[in-house]
Amino acid sequence: MRIKITSVFVDDQEKALQFYTEVLGFRKKMDTPAGDFKWLTVVSPEEPDGVELLLEPNENDAAITYQQTIYEEGIPSTSFVVDDIQAEYERLKKHGVAFSMEPTEAGPVTFAIFDDTCGNLIQISQAR
Repeated sequence: MRIKITSVFVDDQEKALQFYTEVLGFRKKMDTPAGDFKWLTVVSPEEPDGVELLLEPNENDAAITYQQTIYEEGIPSTSFVVDDIQAEYERLKKHGVAFSMEPTEAGPVTFAIFDDTCGNLIQISQAR
């Protein structure tokens, strides 16, 4: 068994695609019509055949409540690994990304948390 796709709820798929590709640097993998929305995934350019992130519309009450609640509690929706967290933090800050937590050491990792502009907090981390 292995993970192929994971997802984050987003309030606007096109806005999310722009943020995740143009700011974070992921690449669009799938863009298939699915009713009123799309099956829209992105992947790391470092692993184009790796795990896909589904930018899933939060168009139901349960998804909206879940997304809002974990955001308000300061809980990241997902986490991405980076090789150099300080460099990535500086790069994202230059792109106007709003961080709720600057790089912080915690046990064997350093992590930071930012707002993806689509209703989520996202964590980046680097093992030490």
